[in-house]
Amino acid sequence: MTGKLEPVSISSRAAEEISRIKESKNIPADYGLRVGIRGGGCGAKLVVGFDKERENDIIYTINGVTVLIDKHHTLYVIGKEIDFYDGEDARGFLFKELKN
Repeated sequence: MTGKLEPVSISSRAAEEISRIKESKNIPADYGLRVGIRGGGCGAKLVVGFDKERENDIIYTINGVTVLIDKHHTLYVIGKEIDFYDGEDARGFLFKELKN
């Protein structure tokens, strides 16, 4: 969404992988990348996945990716960067704390 401060950032490596997955898995064009939390309290875990827009979502376009964040989850993702790791030991998305 233009004019709004983006609560998260997406590395170029993660943006490329998101586009690749969306294309290879035939994810519908109207789906975005949902960023939020699962669980609550001390057990809250940051998660990403593809989803349709919902009533409480705030929509951003970050590094070419449509990002959906439930307004109640925004506080948990502020200051994070979504990156993609592809190493010999593991492969997947991860959240990094942005440094000021």
